[in-house]
Amino acid sequence: MRGKRHPCRSERPTAGRQSGAARLPGHPLPGVAGRADAAGPRLPSLLPFQAFFRRIREGQTPGYPPFQGATRYTSFTYKRFGNGATLDNGFLVLSKIGRIAVRWSPPLEGAPKTVTVSREADGWYVCFSCAEGPVQPLPPTDQETGIDVGLASFATLASGEHICNPRHYRQAERRLKTAQRRVSRRKKGSHRRRKAVTLLAKAHLKAQRQRADFHHKEALKLAHQHDTIYREDVPVANMGRNHRLAKSISDASWAQFRAILEAKAAYAGRRVVAVPPAYSSQDGSGGGWRVQKSLSVRASARTPSVGWCSTATRTRPGT
Repeated sequence: MRGKRHPCRSERPTAGRQSGAARLPGHPLPGVAGRADAAGPRLPSLLPFQAFFRRIREGQTPGYPPFQGATRYTSFTYKRFGNGATLDNGFLVLSKIGRIAVRWSPPLEGAPKTVTVSREADGWYVCFSCAEGPVQPLPPTDQETGIDVGLASFATLASGEHICNPRHYRQAERRLKTAQRRVSRRKKGSHRRRKAVTLLAKAHLKAQRQRADFHHKEALKLAHQHDTIYREDVPVANMGRNHRLAKSISDASWAQFRAILEAKAAYAGRRVVAVPPAYSSQDGSGGGWRVQKSLSVRASARTPSVGWCSTATRTRPGT
């Protein structure tokens, strides 16, 4: 659950300093240092030196720790709700920062456990991790389907229906390229460069949110229409190492869609089953036999007919 917070003018310097600091009131490890080492209250600037001295002890090439920029950390976490972070009549109260108005979307449900305050290109956001969240089961539909994710189409259902791949990053590349060139032309450390960096970050953020919105809508449709959803458990991290398809795979963001689908299915009382991807196009649908096929035959069997998606035709390989 996330909400946008609006710190007043007097609170902005404090919140900005604490987004890059490790020591915050309320808990010795507010998430920044805890991401790397949960052993004790250490500063993030000291964490790289732990690996440095460890490599020295093990006889490895130590390598001096790189410089950590001021914008390395853009969030901090209160690991226990009520200890430094509380709610008061819809306002977020942070220790040593103050009372902050929050634009709630959606309303808070469940018992809050942790609170994470993060800074993005268009403002500050707060994320609550809640336990014992409510479940609203949908009426059964007696329908089930399978999902095969891809690049020509974002996903293909067992019924043969194709979900078109919108390619948000590809569509935004020209705008991102212009924004990046604007940053490169600005003098480092200048106010104009900071403004250009903010515009570039907002352009990336727009593509990111468009992708997340698409995933939420498609996952919601599947959860409403089917009781059981079988998905191919593809190794996204391994497939992303393909230098020809890495950009397109990252643009599709199958892992994010999988997480959103599982969350919405659990909320609606549906079931999502992960199916191993091995031999998925060679095994019979009834099970019990396997038909050996060459890669060309398997590719042609999965290739949709021309015309089902207006953005499916690509003139450049690897996209």
